[in-house]
Amino acid sequence: MSGVVLKRLGAPEGLARRFLVACMIIGLAGLMLVGVAAAWVTMRTAEHTSSVNHTYQVEVAIGHVRALVEETETTRRGYLLSGNPAYLDSHRITAVQIDPALDALAKLTADNPRQIARIADLRRQLAAIRERQVETIAQVMGGRRDTAVAGFAVETYARRMRAVRTTMTAMLDDERDLLVQRDAAQQNSLRAFYMILAAAGVLILIVATVSLATVLRYTRDLGAARDRLQLLNTDLEGAVAERTADLTRANEEIQRFAYIVSHDLRSPLVNVMGFTVELDAARASLADLVDRATKSAPEIVTDDARLAAKEDLPEAIGFIRSSTQKMDRLINAILRLSREGRRTLAPEPLDLASIAQGISDSLRHIADERGAEVIVEQPMPPLISDRVAVEQILSNLVENAVKYLSSDRPGRIVVSAHADGSRRVISVTDNGRGIAEQDHTRVFDLFRRSGTQDQQGEGIGLAHVRALAYRLGGTIDLSSTLGEGSVFRVTLPATLSETGPSV
Repeated sequence: MSGVVLKRLGAPEGLARRFLVACMIIGLAGLMLVGVAAAWVTMRTAEHTSSVNHTYQVEVAIGHVRALVEETETTRRGYLLSGNPAYLDSHRITAVQIDPALDALAKLTADNPRQIARIADLRRQLAAIRERQVETIAQVMGGRRDTAVAGFAVETYARRMRAVRTTMTAMLDDERDLLVQRDAAQQNSLRAFYMILAAAGVLILIVATVSLATVLRYTRDLGAARDRLQLLNTDLEGAVAERTADLTRANEEIQRFAYIVSHDLRSPLVNVMGFTVELDAARASLADLVDRATKSAPEIVTDDARLAAKEDLPEAIGFIRSSTQKMDRLINAILRLSREGRRTLAPEPLDLASIAQGISDSLRHIADERGAEVIVEQPMPPLISDRVAVEQILSNLVENAVKYLSSDRPGRIVVSAHADGSRRVISVTDNGRGIAEQDHTRVFDLFRRSGTQDQQGEGIGLAHVRALAYRLGGTIDLSSTLGEGSVFRVTLPATLSETGPSV
């Protein structure tokens, strides 16, 4: 799609640069939108959690006041009926706690005019009850217990207690109504976030696809240009030199494009991953809150709220995390390839046998777990080349051999090398699954894989190996039979100079 657009608009190089910059800006805007939305939802979740905690504090305070009032009445009646001073002592201890408990409740509900009015009513009702309590206790203490007991039949105390309970019940109902409203607002916030997240995800996916298609298009154009160069007449030295310079500039441009795309897209992606962790933490708090609400007040927890906290949120966060992790791996792969292309080679004498043995030792625990052995044949011919590149080539090939073993026989991987004139041929042979003939070429392409995909990977290992072999002035080829095993052969110049390979 990007190739068609660029061809129609003309000026492919300059336009491609502007096109990729525009794609990065759009992708960054999408990620920033997701970040802002995540921060907003996190803030709203924190506010909702605080509101719910406040509601529970108010409910506990109301229950405490109610318990004190009930206890004062119980101990009062116990004293009237039995005359036992222990009841009177308990009554007095409890009675002095009512006013502080009411003050604490008033402080918690200071922002709610309805609750303030109810607390004022409650104070008047309790004052009347307290007056009657003091009167009946005084009657008993004055030796008129029969009079106090007889007063039960005519006093309005029971009606007053029912009024107190009714007031407290109304206060509890008001707090629960507020909690329902806050839950509804929280659900609306989450739905808005999911919509923003979905839109941004689609936008980022489109931008990444178009950007990658543009880079791959230029890569294909570069490969085609190199093929045409090989067909030029040897007498056209000037034309070859000019074309080589053009290719060099194009190659550097592609590397810059790849670096810009991978590096600049990865930075905001890290933010999304961080916000996902915060969102997951908020989800855990919300789930815990729903659990506690279910135990203490199940009537306020709706099925939708429970489903959102227990299933919908974890599933959505899991999808976000897996998608961002996959995108992060792809971006890191592009960035690694771009960095490798710009790294300066440093030729030095290498002990191939020692390098291969070190790689074998590092993979020994994996090989042992899979019932395989890695054999390093010695001696190996000397080689002057870049150590990092050679280690990466061998490590990728041996690790692939260990990963793709056959389940119907013990694995056997052999690393060997021999001299072929001024070149060195390094071979990695295995008796693993093998590769179908039609896939012998495609396995070296970027993001292309062959056979059953039951191992982790992004399809860049062999593409990286081929790129490294080319940079060292060598080649890589494959011979394999499906179901029998494979042999990867890397041919390198015996001596790599600082300016290029020496053949």
